[in-house]
Amino acid sequence: MTQPLGLVALAHALIDIDSTTGREGDCGRWLAAYLRHLGWTVDEQPVADDRVNVIASLDPPEVVFSTHFDCVPPFIPCRVDGDRLYGRGSCDAKGTLASQVIAAERLRAAGQRRVGLVFVVGEERGSDGARLADGHALAGGCRYLVNGEPTDGRLASATRGILRVKLSAKGRAAHSSRPDLGVSAIEKLIDALLRLRGEALPDDAVLGRTHYTVGLISGGIAPNVIPAHAEAEIMFRTVGPVSDLDPVLARLHDLVEVTHVLDVPAVHLKTLDGFETASFPFTTDIPFLASWGQPLLFGPGSVLLAHTDDEYVGIRELEAAADTYEELARQLLR
Repeated sequence: MTQPLGLVALAHALIDIDSTTGREGDCGRWLAAYLRHLGWTVDEQPVADDRVNVIASLDPPEVVFSTHFDCVPPFIPCRVDGDRLYGRGSCDAKGTLASQVIAAERLRAAGQRRVGLVFVVGEERGSDGARLADGHALAGGCRYLVNGEPTDGRLASATRGILRVKLSAKGRAAHSSRPDLGVSAIEKLIDALLRLRGEALPDDAVLGRTHYTVGLISGGIAPNVIPAHAEAEIMFRTVGPVSDLDPVLARLHDLVEVTHVLDVPAVHLKTLDGFETASFPFTTDIPFLASWGQPLLFGPGSVLLAHTDDEYVGIRELEAAADTYEELARQLLR
């Protein structure tokens, strides 16, 4: 590397490195080397195996741009078609990362050295990178975190959280010719799911009503055996504290065992005058980066394109995002 890369070239280079969650090592090393080449002080914070968070600074930051550079599978290399940049991570979130680097470089060129960069691994599967980055030495002195995810170029006012639970039903096996001798775990599970369907779920003035999906279901061993075990996994998209669902789940306990698998809280975010705002139904790393200051969320591209085979982001969207990141930082630093 001899000259700094332009926005499209930087995004292209990042997309062309396979950083499927768990395989972010090569991308992290490349990104760290590139930022050092530009003159940033870079900490490659170990996460697991050869995976690292990349945290870059000049002076101690008051504002940091942050996003993730891991991607969902499968790896799809980059291609440019007209005004669109295609490939895995183009929208979620390597295009965003490139826009943030360009914005930070512009601010540095203008003499603003209190902007930092926090690029993490593992967002697509449990946020292990963000959880570790939250304890970084620079975090405590930072005032604002500007996180990047696809928000259609709007500043997010709020994002939903998630609660993932497992429902496990236990029965008693018996020959299907004598159902009176057995207890069907599948029927108990169905009863619990039907009961859940009739529950009034929490709502919020900004985010709307909590909703859920029954994503996995299994049970039984053969058609002619009364099933002794059945289970389902449910993903709630929450709009308030996870504890708001405790009374709902408690009403299932006489039928099934309820086990919490994962929860991420819903968040209400800082907004600024002059920027279009919207709420979003997805979750981000923001709840796990609380030490980096008051959070904002903004990014180019649509979440409807993320994780798809034809994932793309508009080049003009990336350029506009770099302008917006720069302006956000200027306003926050005032």
